[in-house]
Amino acid sequence: MKRAIGYIALAIVSLQIGIFALGALGVTTVTLMPVENLAICGKYQRNTDDKTCVVDGDTLWLDGVNIRLKDFDTPEPRTNICGGRWEIELARTATSRLQELLNNNAWTIETFNMDGTGKRLLATIEINGEDVGNILIREGLARHWPDGDEFWCY
Repeated sequence: MKRAIGYIALAIVSLQIGIFALGALGVTTVTLMPVENLAICGKYQRNTDDKTCVVDGDTLWLDGVNIRLKDFDTPEPRTNICGGRWEIELARTATSRLQELLNNNAWTIETFNMDGTGKRLLATIEINGEDVGNILIREGLARHWPDGDEFWCY
């Protein structure tokens, strides 16, 4: 267990160094082992520089870097809610499922440029060669973005 956690810490540090060193080039790929204790972000975790946690079904923090997973979208758990309680419950399920996938599988993260807000780094995460977004879409917890239907709004 300690070896896996140490590997994660090393990989995350490498990810940060790679992000800043290759910033203009735009693409960095790092393979990570299962984390096993990757938490869902709490209300007070969002303001720390070293946070590592799952925000929702398509966003996470890795060692203080805000990561937005690209090409898919999950329901919103806190803001811009269009589908009421059903959307919030689906958002919680998507968040828990992303956490479960990252905690129980080796995964590869490929980072790209910053998103349109300039606050988050865009990335994809693959498990066994499959994008986690496609897993969540197949399980009815997400939609393709930007062209997928926000089915949770109806």
